[in-house]
Amino acid sequence: MKKIAVSAGLIAIGAAGLQTAQAAVSDVLSPKAWSVSATLRGFYDDNYAIGTTSKGSGGVELSPTIQVNIPLRQTDLGFRYNYGIYYYQDRQDLGVTPIDQTHQFEIWLDHKFNARWHLNASDTFAVGQEPELLQTSSSQPFRVKGDNISNHASFTLETQWNSDFNTSFHYANSTVNYDNHGAVVVPGGTASPGFFPITTPGLHGSGFQSVAPSLAGTLDRVDQTFGLNFEWKLSQETSVSLGYNFGLVNYTGGEPIAVFNYTDTALQTSSLVYNSDSRDSMSHTAYVGLKKQITPNISGNISAGASYTDSYNDPLSQSTYFSPYGDLSLSYTYTPGSYVQLGISHSINATDVVQPSLTTGKITQHQQSSVVYMDFNHKITPDLIGTIIGRFQNSQYEGGQNNNQNDQSYGLGVNLHYTINQHFSTEVGYNYDDLISGLNGRGYERNRVYLGLTANY
Repeated sequence: MKKIAVSAGLIAIGAAGLQTAQAAVSDVLSPKAWSVSATLRGFYDDNYAIGTTSKGSGGVELSPTIQVNIPLRQTDLGFRYNYGIYYYQDRQDLGVTPIDQTHQFEIWLDHKFNARWHLNASDTFAVGQEPELLQTSSSQPFRVKGDNISNHASFTLETQWNSDFNTSFHYANSTVNYDNHGAVVVPGGTASPGFFPITTPGLHGSGFQSVAPSLAGTLDRVDQTFGLNFEWKLSQETSVSLGYNFGLVNYTGGEPIAVFNYTDTALQTSSLVYNSDSRDSMSHTAYVGLKKQITPNISGNISAGASYTDSYNDPLSQSTYFSPYGDLSLSYTYTPGSYVQLGISHSINATDVVQPSLTTGKITQHQQSSVVYMDFNHKITPDLIGTIIGRFQNSQYEGGQNNNQNDQSYGLGVNLHYTINQHFSTEVGYNYDDLISGLNGRGYERNRVYLGLTANY
């Protein structure tokens, strides 16, 4: 079962974004078939709109949660729903809607057919405004108004063929849908320098044009991954693996996202209009892996390989990319309930940046991102737990006007959680976020503090 981490003004799920500690929600299955809880927090956010011009606000958050667990003989089935309502005093003072609302549904199934066959499936559906809730912080690191939707589903079937060899087939599906849509192409725009001989029929209009893309146009998509992993156990402490993933990304916004204006060799002025599906792609990733129990309380896991990505639907020029693929994690449990985890990963992700190059006409297809993270959890007393989570990400744009430009983001979360008794707990915490971008007007800095009380039954 996944942990849901809640902080002032946001809900973060999984490892896609910076998680702040919330020990009230345990990774351990509840002994009861059902449970209900509610968290009340006061917070101050010095950049609640997440923009280059900071605007601060105090506020209050209320987050009730209901969870149902159905443990059967060979099956664990569960469901969880969390509702969040957030009040911002500054927005009230400005005469605009002071309330944000979020919804999060999660369902999971874990089933053992027999000693050899094991199935795990889960689905998380979220509606909200914060990038961490939508698991899109790499793609679009800003708060977005409206009922924005993300859904993340996964399916894994593991087979233990003998004591030393097993395989796993996995499938993942991520869907993103933004409320911000409605971009149209209009007359006007700036021409590229020189002459550009584009001859592809049916894609170009006469005269110069321009478009201001919507987030739905640039980021609405269905991202699917099919994978197969082979694992050999060399000893009680060591195993090696070999794997392959096939990925499909289909952009579903159905809107214009960019225009390349050019003068052809016949001195005719024309425009090439890119649509959402111009960034559709397929990818192949191969990797080798190693798992090692170094000591009874230190374990490591590394996967390394390469990815080949084909942006096959680009109307100007089919683009292919080779990039490294990697995932490294190291975990050290030094006392019961206290641990340190370090990790590094490298992969490709979507981006809302798309502007075409003025010289080649090519658009930005994606980013390559490297992430370094640290999770430190310390049990100070039996009732008091401290957590520090740090994250650094470097993302480089591939193609387009901003080719090879970088975004660098830093995140830090500090949390103290105190259990009063079996029904009540309290916490205090601080979050820091900083985005340094090579693109004008994209960077920001954000500080948040919060104090909360949780009741559960």
